[in-house]
Amino acid sequence: MKHSIKVFPILLAVFGTASGAVDGEVPAWAYALNPPTAQPVMKEDEPQRVPGSSASFTRGEIAAIAVRPPDWHPDEHPTMPGIVGRSREPRVYACAYCHLPNGAGRPENASLAGLSASYIKAQIAAFREDRRLGSEPGRAPQTNMIALAKQLTEIEIEESANYFAALSPVSFVKVIESPTAPRTVVAGWMLRKAPGTSTEPIGNRIVELAEETERFENRDSRTPYVAYVPTGSLARGADLVATGSSGLTLPCASCHGADLNGLADVPRIAGRSPSYLFRQLYDLRGGTRTGAASESMKPVVASLTDADMVAIAAYLASRTH
Repeated sequence: MKHSIKVFPILLAVFGTASGAVDGEVPAWAYALNPPTAQPVMKEDEPQRVPGSSASFTRGEIAAIAVRPPDWHPDEHPTMPGIVGRSREPRVYACAYCHLPNGAGRPENASLAGLSASYIKAQIAAFREDRRLGSEPGRAPQTNMIALAKQLTEIEIEESANYFAALSPVSFVKVIESPTAPRTVVAGWMLRKAPGTSTEPIGNRIVELAEETERFENRDSRTPYVAYVPTGSLARGADLVATGSSGLTLPCASCHGADLNGLADVPRIAGRSPSYLFRQLYDLRGGTRTGAASESMKPVVASLTDADMVAIAAYLASRTH
């Protein structure tokens, strides 16, 4: 059967500047929004390849979110069941398109590999019930997930949760402390290095970038990332995570485990995207992520500043497997 190809707009390289947010505003670096500029013409028949894979997909196939996600490394995961590996109408897209076949996710969404099936199902329920609205209503990865969750069947929820829970978690982010970071633009709802070699002060930001833009655009599940974080943030984050910094917050290990890889239905926080981690802390503090499980996080985040959350996210991301 021949399928029509629908190009999903978050893939297209539309650009705009992204810098530190003004105090009191949602941090633009963490909640990156694609600017309303014209979309460039894409050569849909141009074949693409990624390192370590014998597969080849055209740009059109990679962008065809309404069909199947590109699977560059099918040997690294079990067969993807139902909605995990195949989209269905109306507009219920395959889980692996955004969260990737190995469950690694990307900075604009979440890593799912190794989370408990019960936790994954609870989060889908939270999206369905508008308890994970996010702090930036214009951010498509969040709003798309809310819409998709409301259309999933119980069978689809069960099989997707079981699939991702059975995967081994992986991390591809490298954390670097630096007083500066590459100047960035926004594309695909995340930061991307701007053309040229210019840098700018990092300020109170995490600048997380794909090290190889083409692999990111091709949705390679092994795309490496680098996260520039403020100098001193790793030591500050280690103190906050391990001790709570003299009562400012609570030690993370008490719920997330000594290795921070989660306990039962409490999620893994080690080795995850620092951009994602920061957004969750920010949403919890601001009350845009709510529900039963979120209640236990209220005292954890209540007194944290943005700088504290940057430090915590940076340190946790550095704790790779």
